[in-house]
Amino acid sequence: MADTSVQGEGRRGALPAWPWKLVKLGATVALTFLGLLLVTFLIGRVVPVDPVLAVIGDRASQSVYDRVFVELGLDRPLYEQFWMYLQRVASGDFGESFLTKKPIAQDIARVFPATMELATVSIILGTLAGVPLGVLAAVRQGRLTDQIVRVVGLIGYSAPIFWLGLLGLLVFYARLHWVSGPGRIDISYEYSITPASGFLLFDTAMQGQWDAFRNVFGHIILPASLLGYYSMAYISRMTRSFMLTELAQEYIITARVKGVPEWRIIWVHALRNAAVPLVTVIALSYAGLLEGSVLTETVFAWPGLGQYLTNSLQNADMNAVLGGTLVIGGIFVGLNLLSDLLYTLLDPRVRRK
Repeated sequence: MADTSVQGEGRRGALPAWPWKLVKLGATVALTFLGLLLVTFLIGRVVPVDPVLAVIGDRASQSVYDRVFVELGLDRPLYEQFWMYLQRVASGDFGESFLTKKPIAQDIARVFPATMELATVSIILGTLAGVPLGVLAAVRQGRLTDQIVRVVGLIGYSAPIFWLGLLGLLVFYARLHWVSGPGRIDISYEYSITPASGFLLFDTAMQGQWDAFRNVFGHIILPASLLGYYSMAYISRMTRSFMLTELAQEYIITARVKGVPEWRIIWVHALRNAAVPLVTVIALSYAGLLEGSVLTETVFAWPGLGQYLTNSLQNADMNAVLGGTLVIGGIFVGLNLLSDLLYTLLDPRVRRK
């Protein structure tokens, strides 16, 4: 009876653990966003671009300059400017783009679906190729297959993505005519599609416009394959490492002694345990594709967030650059949080802690 009472007290004492974890998680996310906001705010203040001249131009009078200087709050102390910046961002106001003369939140909402569609197709291709290659390399460690997979991954790490993009356009578009050219869709199809979700592959398929679907697919397949190759190199390398760790565990030896088929040992037992840390790898790869496709979008004239940020940088539109930076930072924080939650769900040992 005493033991039962103690166990019951232990369970009751453990009940506040989840709320405390949620509080800590919320505080961590809030501090991360606060740090990100502080960094972007300071970047906007130290770059050699006068925000007043960016608004009024360099031909305005001194009186106009002084009036706009006060309207922007630049005459106030830095901590007051930062507090104003926090209030605007909290309300979803990133300011107005000097280049498009539209709210930055509206611009990002317009261009982000193109980047997300490209990154999603890329991570699907990278995962479907990277995980099996990593498993194969681990199973055949030290053999020719392992060496080939590692060399292919090394090339994916080493080759500049913009060079691969230009080479791909030269070979598969200009010479072989296997894919469509730069851009997201031909202009002949652009105005025949109702952009319901912003994901053109999905929209054209749901509307039954299969000619437009093939055109969109022809545009996206080359840049998505190149970005998928880049993510495949990382995913295959990490899968190989995780699988080697799992294949050396005692439960694998026990399964082999019991006569469990080798394919089941590899693809069910070992890969299931390796999938727990692999979730984080894939999530971070996806986040990297969402923010790191700037060069690819520039080479392929892809109208996404990367090209938007490039044009903003070239025109000293710092409001747009900082707004895009906040969105990218939020994506990283969100995907990190999602990967942690999935890690907890997949690994029962973490749930017991």
